[in-house]
Amino acid sequence: MRTSGDAGPIVFRHLTEVDPADIIDLMNDPSVRRHLPLMRRPFDAEICAGFVAAKEGMWASHGYGPWALTQGDEFIGWGGLQPEGPDADLGLILKPTAWGVGRGLLERFLAFGFDQAELDSVIALLPPTRRGAALKRVGFVTDGAAEIGGERFLRYRLFRSEWSGGAVGDVDAGRR
Repeated sequence: MRTSGDAGPIVFRHLTEVDPADIIDLMNDPSVRRHLPLMRRPFDAEICAGFVAAKEGMWASHGYGPWALTQGDEFIGWGGLQPEGPDADLGLILKPTAWGVGRGLLERFLAFGFDQAELDSVIALLPPTRRGAALKRVGFVTDGAAEIGGERFLRYRLFRSEWSGGAVGDVDAGRR
């Protein structure tokens, strides 16, 4: 069953506010893992605890980071901006039942990055299994490739000056 607008708005929360079992289930879903080439072993409770701590720590060190995404009472994934070297990298991992809601989330993440975090550009690193079509529709352009953990990723970039999205209001997730 696909998550739809009928299930209510998608709310941005701290990753610490969702059940770790939900994160573990998402990160171990075979449909999701096939797009995560750096996931080389099962995502267990110990890995999850480190993952959540690291993602939450990004907020303190950079003023941005990923959110847990919920719709109604359901955790549907996580995403947002995270530091990748000197850049802010857009990441979005959704349950397969929520695939299809990414465009609206992408626009909210970009509004936060450009309007609130005042970033000059945002990158997205995709494994070669992904085409980047949704990114290109909002203005991202191909910007080379990167190797991380021995895996090749295609890099896309969007400059604030090229973004046509405009403000969508403050992203409120109980953040600083």
